[in-house]
Amino acid sequence: MDDRKIQILIDSFWPLLKAGVAFTIPLALISFALGLILALATALVRLSNWKIPNLIARFYVWVIRGTPLLVQLYIIFYGLPSIGVVLNPFLAAIIGFTLSVGAYNSEIFRAAIQSIPTGQWEAASSLGMTRAQALRRVILPQAARVSVPPLGNSFISLVKDTSLAATITYIEMFRASQQISATTYEPLLVYTEAGVIYLAFSSVLSALQNYLEKRTSRHAVK
Repeated sequence: MDDRKIQILIDSFWPLLKAGVAFTIPLALISFALGLILALATALVRLSNWKIPNLIARFYVWVIRGTPLLVQLYIIFYGLPSIGVVLNPFLAAIIGFTLSVGAYNSEIFRAAIQSIPTGQWEAASSLGMTRAQALRRVILPQAARVSVPPLGNSFISLVKDTSLAATITYIEMFRASQQISATTYEPLLVYTEAGVIYLAFSSVLSALQNYLEKRTSRHAVK
């Protein structure tokens, strides 16, 4: 590798890392947090006996899981202006990723809640708890522990998926790499460097996920 390429790597590292820390990670955190709220609400509705809300929740999950995330982002950012709804890139990305996280993680929550033995519901009922109290005090804490591994994987995937926000002009890490490669004419070099930074982020998050899994496993019911 010649001196010019080495200098490009050095000069582009901080802008890429800064874009990742300042834009990619916050986008992922906000979308994931909002998506978890939506996912839990969707899962509870799907487990309920409310017919109309249940159908709406099923339809939402079906549509989001059945269409590409890129298409959803394009509809939100490029399509909605045709009906008078104009969103800035950040808000459009938040909405798109939140809807995606909500749909996919609702299935994780639903499966986790259903995995809790019915005896737990019966035990809570015998103590005089209502169904809502049993859900909040007994079922959800156990379901949350069961959900940690798949939710951790979901967040790591979301961090990588945020690169799709570049297609709607949001300047996160991948968009920054596109801009740098356009001026340096070294796309292979710059995109590889961006990939290494994504890999570093994923590795750190994987280590945190393993730590959380070990901590939560201590409270598993034997």
